Amino acid sequence: MYISRLHVLDFRNYVEAQLDFARGPNVLIGANGQGKTNLVEAVGYLGSLSSHRVASDLPLIRRGAERAVVRGAVVNDDRELLIEVEITAGKANRARVNRSPVSRTRDVIGISRSVLFAPEDLELVRGDPGVRRKFLDDLLTVRYPRYASVRSDYDKVLRQRNALLKTAGMARRAGGAGDLRTIDVWDGHLVRAAAALLHGRLTLVRDLSPFYEEAYANISGAADTVGMTYRASGDDGADSTATPAQGTAAADGAVPAVDQIAARLAERLAAARPKEVERGVTLVGPHRDELLLTLDDFPAKGYASHGQSWSIALAMRLASYELLRAEGNEPILILDDVFAELDTRRRNHLARVAIGAEQTLITAAVESDVPDELGARSYYVDAGTVVQTTAD
Repeated sequence: MYISRLHVLDFRNYVEAQLDFARGPNVLIGANGQGKTNLVEAVGYLGSLSSHRVASDLPLIRRGAERAVVRGAVVNDDRELLIEVEITAGKANRARVNRSPVSRTRDVIGISRSVLFAPEDLELVRGDPGVRRKFLDDLLTVRYPRYASVRSDYDKVLRQRNALLKTAGMARRAGGAGDLRTIDVWDGHLVRAAAALLHGRLTLVRDLSPFYEEAYANISGAADTVGMTYRASGDDGADSTATPAQGTAAADGAVPAVDQIAARLAERLAAARPKEVERGVTLVGPHRDELLLTLDDFPAKGYASHGQSWSIALAMRLASYELLRAEGNEPILILDDVFAELDTRRRNHLARVAIGAEQTLITAAVESDVPDELGARSYYVDAGTVVQTTAD
């Protein structure tokens, strides 16, 4: 898979820009703040309808404009599809495929697939659990686009249940009974959505782990060992490692069926209800689970050195790329301003992966940051203007 053409209108700092990308490595060169990351962000947005930099769409619209448009021609197995997403402030976004409107904007998710590695990915190791949950859910949606609906359903039910718990808790603190007559109904909705999402996450962790371990070994060249374990909330405390029956994969790699996961989630919700009413928030579910990353059986967060943290973060992204690639639909590899941050060994390994990819999009502040052996098609980016500087 590769993107042959990108066209943006009123996106970030661009009034308009159009680029023709080549297969293989492409590098966008420009000083910080000129807009090179905005272009690869647009490519990523086409495939996921989300940004790796911001949580909402509003910052994507150029200041003073009412809407932004991202349009890309994506080639997969010699078949080209034109994807267009219109981002409008305060209104629902709209999407087209080959100039025909789609009924739901999220129907375009997965047509273009990409994996992006950026300096912010150090937060995968050092950041809060929410960063790692987002990593899983974003990759899960790229792998299986139907999970966009699962995530949306879960978030909606969670907001409604939290509102009910908050109202009931406030009433009880004021001396009232607190109306929980509909809590069982919301529990049922939550369990169904949560079990589907949790099953997807567990399957993903199982399938991603061997690629992750191999990628780390190749990147670091050290004897360190890494691992990733999914921890479910609400089992003997939030810090306890889930057992197979409680929601994680068994030692043989088997993932519990959705109905088994749902049954255990229902038990945990019932046990946690008194605390939930007291706090006014849902304490059990995928929104509170954790992806635990380990280095030599110690938590990577707080234990890994700066170099080891870079290796872990890079290994997670390259493992994502290799997993998608192994399933027969190679994603676009995006490397956002990372070569300057890496030592020689990591740079060389990443360069080898980039050369072997069907398409790689790279950003760099200066041309010398990018290894010469890539032989990339180059573009110069300056204040929202893009000029191709080298031919194929």
